[in-house]
Amino acid sequence: MSAQTTSLPAAGQHWNAAGYATNAGFVPALGAPVAELLDARPGDRILDLGCGDGVLTAQLAARGATVIGVDASPDLVAAAVERGVEAQVMDAHALTFEAQFDAVFSNAALHWMREPDAVLAGVRRALKPGGRFIGEFGGHGNVAAIVTALRAALCANDAGEPAFAWFFPTADEYAARLAEHGFQVDQIALIPRPTPLPTGIGGWLRTFADPFLAQVDTGTRKRVLADTETLLRPALCDASGQWHADYVRLRFSARIFSSQHSMQGQPQ
Repeated sequence: MSAQTTSLPAAGQHWNAAGYATNAGFVPALGAPVAELLDARPGDRILDLGCGDGVLTAQLAARGATVIGVDASPDLVAAAVERGVEAQVMDAHALTFEAQFDAVFSNAALHWMREPDAVLAGVRRALKPGGRFIGEFGGHGNVAAIVTALRAALCANDAGEPAFAWFFPTADEYAARLAEHGFQVDQIALIPRPTPLPTGIGGWLRTFADPFLAQVDTGTRKRVLADTETLLRPALCDASGQWHADYVRLRFSARIFSSQHSMQGQPQ
């Protein structure tokens, strides 16, 4: 399938593969549990939705599965291809696949996709009959302290009130959306997971906070970032100087309804 090369980074975010590897290398590392939930096997055909720089994609392929990665960021896709991953630039809201995959997998990406119903419709089309959708992403309450501090710092610096950058649903909300798109939910849960930050809150903000700062000039941006760090230090930095992000992840496993369920009136 040809990729859509005109898609924009989600929610105003601008990705840099080198910076991502330095400041957010924990993202694929902490994706191991959801990869185990996927349980990729030789012969499986898998779509990695929001593959990033391809670290987890390569691990899935190493299990013998045929894996294709898609991501909206050309820089991250280039890094994935350099890693040996089959990957292409594509907007997750407009997937072009039709009944090609045994499973769609997504780690730490779905919260960047602000139109979840368009994403779920594309995932449903991409799966073969009986196909599975396995993923983990930011759920309700994710980075609540960080967002609150960012907003307070922006207000204090007369930098305006940004639109909320992400989609962080509750388990019930996302389960209902999955069902509306023809999925049977096998398991879904919010998982609080305080996450150590290898380059501190400064590295995290430089990597992920673009949507809040896109309209802010350079001088104001520096002040907002400094004020945000000051506000967060009592809550997210321990006595040894180690920073943790207040992550809450939503992990789920779902599958397309069987034909028997469909005949009983379940969503198609």
